[in-house]
Amino acid sequence: MRTTTSRTALLVAAVAAVSLGLTACGADEGAKDAGSAKTTAGAPAATATTGTAGAAGATESAAPAAPAGSSAAPAAGKGTAGGAAQGTPAAAGSAPEAKAPVCAHGDVRITMKKADEVPTEHIVLTATNTSGRSCRLLGHPLIAFGEIQTAKDVPAVPASKPAAPVVLVPGAPAYANVRVSNGGVHEDNKVVKEFNVNLFAADGPAEGSVVVTAPAGGIAVDEAVAKTGYWTPELRNGADDF
Repeated sequence: MRTTTSRTALLVAAVAAVSLGLTACGADEGAKDAGSAKTTAGAPAATATTGTAGAAGATESAAPAAPAGSSAAPAAGKGTAGGAAQGTPAAAGSAPEAKAPVCAHGDVRITMKKADEVPTEHIVLTATNTSGRSCRLLGHPLIAFGEIQTAKDVPAVPASKPAAPVVLVPGAPAYANVRVSNGGVHEDNKVVKEFNVNLFAADGPAEGSVVVTAPAGGIAVDEAVAKTGYWTPELRNGADDF
């Protein structure tokens, strides 16, 4: 009797143990399935969050770009304006000779002097600015030894042309060396007591002329050999020897 009861108790205990084992296994598999489900469900959620954050980041990155661009445009405008402002004084500061007007015959006093030689072959013309303002003396003197309408043109000597424009401040002189003869007694000379000197304008010979008086007794002029140098700030040895 006791033996039957013990066997029955053992069978019940064994069945209970098997049932508990199956229940535990099912619980573990359910837990694994639940974990997988959570992980799978979590992946899209994380992707969506990342995508949203990326879009937000792109939006935040793009948003400052517009203000930066808009602020850069005025800066370029200021730079351009500054460049123009700096360029204006440079243009205004041009060379004085470019601003000075051309000397007219009424702006200068022209005198002559015989060269220190015997016989006299050269004279020196001096043009002094009496206008009270600076002016440019162009080219060479246009000399007429006689009536302006009939006198022979006196040619210029190219070697005497100065490299820079001749600008006369008030009271400043310029000079021109002039050959009047070869000093020969058999030349076809004529005595000249006064003669006319004209100046160049920007577009050619200027209107009007200056009458220059020769020293007492006049000067002997051979128009066939007469020639003139250009106006220069000073007489230069070599270039003005002709």
